[in-house]
Amino acid sequence: MGIVQRQGLRNTIISYLGLALGFLNTAFIVPRFLAANQLGLTSTLLSIATIYAQLSALGFASVGIRFFPYFRNREAGHQGFLPLLLGIPLLGFGLVTLLYLSGKPLVLGFYEHAQDRALISSYYGWAAGLALFVMLYSLQDAYLKGLYHTAFSSFVQEILLRVLQAGAAVLYGLGYLSFHGYVLAYIGTMSGIALLLTVYLAYIGELHVRPTTAALRVQPIRGILSFGAFALLANISGTIIMNIDTLMVSSQLNLAAAGVYSIAFFISTALTLPARSLNKIAFPLLADYWKENALPRMAAFYRDTTRLNAVLGCYLALGIGLNLDFIYGLMNNPALQAGTTAVLVLLAARLFDGITGLNGLIVVTSPRYRYDLLFNVSLALVTIGLNALLIPRLGLTGAAVAFLLAIVSINLARTWFVWHSYRMQPFTARIPLILLSAAVAGGAAWLMPTFNSALATMLLRSTVLTIVYAALILLTKSAPEATALLQKFRRQNPPA
Repeated sequence: MGIVQRQGLRNTIISYLGLALGFLNTAFIVPRFLAANQLGLTSTLLSIATIYAQLSALGFASVGIRFFPYFRNREAGHQGFLPLLLGIPLLGFGLVTLLYLSGKPLVLGFYEHAQDRALISSYYGWAAGLALFVMLYSLQDAYLKGLYHTAFSSFVQEILLRVLQAGAAVLYGLGYLSFHGYVLAYIGTMSGIALLLTVYLAYIGELHVRPTTAALRVQPIRGILSFGAFALLANISGTIIMNIDTLMVSSQLNLAAAGVYSIAFFISTALTLPARSLNKIAFPLLADYWKENALPRMAAFYRDTTRLNAVLGCYLALGIGLNLDFIYGLMNNPALQAGTTAVLVLLAARLFDGITGLNGLIVVTSPRYRYDLLFNVSLALVTIGLNALLIPRLGLTGAAVAFLLAIVSINLARTWFVWHSYRMQPFTARIPLILLSAAVAGGAAWLMPTFNSALATMLLRSTVLTIVYAALILLTKSAPEATALLQKFRRQNPPA
């Protein structure tokens, strides 16, 4: 097995473990020990730092992946690529930091509640430090991807970071840390993983930090900066889409509401697992299909993955939605239950995103990939506008509805674009059958009697949902893969 296959297998295992740890950490461990406004503060600081880091990096994380093959030469220290990769973003960080620090009164002015404003103010400078290490992590991670050493960076981000953050929350809950100590530990763990990557680069002999003029001659620096600018616009749009709602909830409502919303948002991310797994397979396949001009095969793959996303997504959405009482009960924090409606709306958004298939990946791997920038920028602007309009009127639910409307809009636009440009669309007659099966199974589970024990209710509803949904999927033959699997099982295990 080659290095790419080994790293790919390790990354897959780490991703699944990391998702499980992240769900356990964010949905159950941290909420048991932190109040809603404390959760809101940490999620707000992370959102600020993430956007800050993206602006500072000037798109160079994508530059690292795109251009490193032209610089690859270990004996020559990769011709000064790492100093170039880090140097320009550090200059960008300096510029953004000047704007960030001078703009403190403006930023704090968005927070109406004096207590929230004071809390953000006390950690305002710390967010700049956090942004620096978030940026350094992303740049070193891009460099490691070029070196085909990705498993370690995945491990420290997906597993080690979450274990350390959970440990900090437990120490705070047991009284060994003050809240200030917890926030510093939270920031410290985020910063520590960037330093670990630096140590790892030194360990594998790839920490080439001496600048050389050769770095300016391998590829035209103008072309590198131009690509970085394009990547910056694309990346910052995605970052805004994923973080702006938390920031706007914290400023337009309060930090406690941001904490409630951050938990609701993370619960809904469980629905992205099937799509994430499929996308790792889909990206290289789509690139090959474009290279071979195999549009009929691409169209079939588009439809098959959409159907599979619909089957798994409906099941997960119903499983989470029907058992929210049980999920929130495990948190032992009644204040967070205000996010229940937001979770349901966010689940609908995630489900629609999955059911509309691979439209985004098809666009970004196609000859017309530049249109994806237009879609991303438009989505970011629409998201900001909808949040500004709906949060003051609907509160937390408004942020979730804004996310839903933005996701529906962008996916309809991308689906139309793929159809208009290449005559491919993701839907077949099986999709309505899947949705109908899900509706019937969900209704049957919902009608089950409830018990005093939330665990017993969850087990009953989950069992009914699983049996009815699986039976209907098999009877309607809406998922050929499931039918083929059942037939294979019957052949291998004939009745006595």
